[in-house]
Amino acid sequence: MVEHPAPGGRWARRVAPLYHRILDRIDAGLEEGAIEAAVPDGTRRLIGGRRDGPLAIVTIVRWRALRRLITGGSIGWYEAWAAGDWTSPDPVPIFDLFMRNRTMLGSIARAKSGARIAARVLHLLRRNDRSNARRNIAAHYDLGNDFFEAWLDPSMTYSSALFAGNESLERAQRRKIDAILDRVAVPPGGILLEIGCGWGSLAEAAARRGLKVRAITLATEQQRVVAERTRGLPVAVSLTDYRDVTGQYDAVASVEMVESVGEPFWRDYLAAVARALKPGGRAALQFIKIADDVWPAYSTNVDFIQAFVFPGGMLIHEPRFRALAAEAGLTWQDRHAFGQDYAQTLRLWREQFEAAAAAGRLPARFDRGFVELWRYYLMYCEGGFRGGGIDVVQITMKREGL
Repeated sequence: MVEHPAPGGRWARRVAPLYHRILDRIDAGLEEGAIEAAVPDGTRRLIGGRRDGPLAIVTIVRWRALRRLITGGSIGWYEAWAAGDWTSPDPVPIFDLFMRNRTMLGSIARAKSGARIAARVLHLLRRNDRSNARRNIAAHYDLGNDFFEAWLDPSMTYSSALFAGNESLERAQRRKIDAILDRVAVPPGGILLEIGCGWGSLAEAAARRGLKVRAITLATEQQRVVAERTRGLPVAVSLTDYRDVTGQYDAVASVEMVESVGEPFWRDYLAAVARALKPGGRAALQFIKIADDVWPAYSTNVDFIQAFVFPGGMLIHEPRFRALAAEAGLTWQDRHAFGQDYAQTLRLWREQFEAAAAAGRLPARFDRGFVELWRYYLMYCEGGFRGGGIDVVQITMKREGL
């Protein structure tokens, strides 16, 4: 709908129809929800609006935002946002819409050949082999404990909570930890291996249940906190690659660590879990999965998170991961998906993050660009869960044998 004539010079008027055709393609692909868009030629458009769904408000400041979207996909869309090429009072519905309508939108918002190949090469150079794994983990988790303390809940739990009603984030995080420990069902005196222990909330809870815990991480900052946090408890924490774990344990817990493994090493990870379990022992995993219909494009491309936030990371393709678990002799039991709980977790994290930024409680060593990158990351993830293209799952795996 045109509200007033297009401003600008001859060139602006000449290119405007090309970009309106891109908007036409997006309009055709939005089956659910709508975008109210203000564009550089002075017009306003309602895109979509055929069926109920999220409503996104977007201002396209410069046409190149759309060019970056169609050539660079999620990486280009972030770069356009960082450059001020588009704005929104709340970008979460945009990410929700793109994910919710992914089938009809097709390849509109996916990187094209040149950008895709360059990003893919960089991603492959960061694959999580032994030489890269610690470097990749440090790039994210060793940003500083003071940074994460500013916006996580007091337990310092950096994974999806499990909500019941309108309870607090801290209580919902404890519910999630209890659910993981209930799955492994280790009696007091048993020994638990935690692969990827974060800042120690699960290890501490397990020890207070009477378990002995071996916790491993590749993040130096995390290891220091866990050692201090569990002082006096039966917890041993070390900087250890999952491939180097020795011995056998009554149970294994691993919460949102496998996303840092990468598809080429899923078989190694599951073999390590199986090898660490005593016969009949149980492993409780929580992992983030990508929708099956998104996997072919996702696995051959590089998204915003892989490029800017989690080097070497990859979400789980559940059918493939489950098949590899079976090859390793691990049964698959009691699956529970709770993606909307992750959306809620991310919303609360973002509120706390923005409050910390406004109050000057984020470390001064991080500039405005870094802070805005993380704000965008939290919104991007929230929208992905709300749109259903990604999900979070808890699963119990049992090692076969007596």
